[in-house]
Amino acid sequence: MAKQLRAEILCVGTEILLGNITNTNARDLSVYLSELGINVFYQTVVGDNPERLTEAVALAKTRADIIITTGGLGPTCDDLTKQVLAKAFGLEMVFHEEIAEEMKRYFRETLGVTTMTENNFQQAELPAGCTIFHNEWGTAPGCAFEVDGVHVLMLPGPPRECNAMFKACAMPYLRKLSDEIIVSHSLRIVGSGESSVEAKLRDMMNELTNPTLAPYAKEGEVQLRVTAKAKTEAECETMMKPVLDRVCGILGDIVYGMDVESLEEVVFKLLKEKQLTIATAESCTGGLIAKRLTDLRGSSEVFRGGAVTYATDTKTSVLGVPAALIAEHGVVSGEVVREMAVHAREVFGADLAVATTGLAGPDGDGKNPVGTVFVALATDKDVYVSHIASGMGRARVRILGSSCALDMTRRYLTGLPVVVDYYKK
Repeated sequence: MAKQLRAEILCVGTEILLGNITNTNARDLSVYLSELGINVFYQTVVGDNPERLTEAVALAKTRADIIITTGGLGPTCDDLTKQVLAKAFGLEMVFHEEIAEEMKRYFRETLGVTTMTENNFQQAELPAGCTIFHNEWGTAPGCAFEVDGVHVLMLPGPPRECNAMFKACAMPYLRKLSDEIIVSHSLRIVGSGESSVEAKLRDMMNELTNPTLAPYAKEGEVQLRVTAKAKTEAECETMMKPVLDRVCGILGDIVYGMDVESLEEVVFKLLKEKQLTIATAESCTGGLIAKRLTDLRGSSEVFRGGAVTYATDTKTSVLGVPAALIAEHGVVSGEVVREMAVHAREVFGADLAVATTGLAGPDGDGKNPVGTVFVALATDKDVYVSHIASGMGRARVRILGSSCALDMTRRYLTGLPVVVDYYKK
């Protein structure tokens, strides 16, 4: 590509600025643009105010080859994106009768409404000479035009419509502007912190230019993204393969998957593949392991049930952990978590069971520091126990504890050593 295209995403909506909704459009569009080999240099959010939107557009014109707006295409008086953009680029607004007919049909056939209010027809007005993006998912059409070398694309604000229109309409338009594509693969890592992973790969990351290698800290894990730019997807894959192989060779079995959504997804697929079931007994993680598993569609095939035995006496009354064992070793101990897992497996009739007990804070128990978590995995033959010193923070304790339990399960199901030195590698 002769010129590196620079894009700016301009999201319009006072509700975004107020925090009433999360700006997922900017995130999603950035991902799609990277797939096209277009770099997003700026993301801007501006309220439904014509003066401030005009200022934002004027600035974007000076620093971007592609301006993509979301929002402000609807029928209300504060939906002024098209008008402001048209004026900024010296274009007249033109009414499109075919768009009006499409809206009437959508209201009639999809919404069951036979009479539209007059303000809806504002959505049929578009900048003169633009490429129309027909909206098959709502009423407001999008559009694209080019003036003085700057390409402007306008998309509706609702994420469902924005995503669908970008894929169906904007992607083909933008593909013509670039002769390169970007392809990425994500490696997911659990059991080691970002700084530790980065230290092992620092020299490699510094020497790479294309492909590139970059770490991203996630909740309870690390994501590594390998990205290549070339004329074809096949060329990108060829360039990335030796890098992916080298990274996996360095990091070993803490890499739990490539291009997977989550650790629980990997565990779910392994359980389903091996036709095994699992149960949970949770104390400090407060049901997070069960939640992560049951968030997945079809989890009833592998998940038998779980108990949140948060209070000490419920570990005895619900699970059957001997009170004498708790008195002898303390509720936060390897001995107790071992029995929790064993009894959970029996109570729920599962092939496997995981259990957690620990100190989420802020108070300690006089024996273990805050952040201590014991995790166990019980099978039909063995019981495995891991110990985590996860540091401060209740949320962090729960996330790391649940991730440890899921990763112990992954390791068992794939024949890896089950107990490892978590988060210290």
